[in-house]
Amino acid sequence: MSFEEFKKEFLEKAVKNKIEVNDKQLEIFYKYMIGVIEWNEKINVTSITDEKMFIVKHFLDSLTVNKYLDGKECIIDIGTGAGFPGIPLKIVNENKKIVLVDSINKKLNVIRNINEDLKLKNLEIIHSRAEDLANKNDYREKFDIATTRAVSNLSTILEYMLPFVKIGGLAICMKGPNYETELSEGRKAIEILGGKLEKIENINIEDEVERNLVIIKKIKHTPSKYPRGQGKPLKEPIA
Repeated sequence: MSFEEFKKEFLEKAVKNKIEVNDKQLEIFYKYMIGVIEWNEKINVTSITDEKMFIVKHFLDSLTVNKYLDGKECIIDIGTGAGFPGIPLKIVNENKKIVLVDSINKKLNVIRNINEDLKLKNLEIIHSRAEDLANKNDYREKFDIATTRAVSNLSTILEYMLPFVKIGGLAICMKGPNYETELSEGRKAIEILGGKLEKIENINIEDEVERNLVIIKKIKHTPSKYPRGQGKPLKEPIA
């Protein structure tokens, strides 16, 4: 796909989703897509390699979060994988600090390598487990926004997310169509971890591509025992 083809495809879909990007940002998006697809031939970092689907399922999906960053300065993307949603959010928010965290360093190395060319500023890439990083003073309750596209259930991912969020900040969980069951089962976890359900936004990005943003506001400090180590948030979710 040439850049002009990419630009046409991106803008047609962006308009439908009320997403605004400029030409400079489009060039960065294009270079990032090409970089990830090329690296994916060496290291499996994404199952989506069709350019049209890449635009929808990686870029536009990630940008559904963007309007919640207005007035926020510090964002952390937990379990970022190949950089989603963190990199698209960084591309359209040049001056905001964005921290990408993942426990798989080979995926982060792909981001680092591509960014040698893109030179995105105010971007921190950290190889760590969330439960370890969340217990460091420089990161615990220091972020306006925590976001993730992780596939774990809501109770699990919130135990990893909310310890990073300052009081008054938001945890934005990007979920699929089964979020209602997870939300029902996760209400106790939300309360224990210091959160309160703020809203749910249902978005149809494209035909058969549905995104549900479960947005939790941090209203009190997360108890120091969370997040638990040894994989307990996944093995024994708060219930």
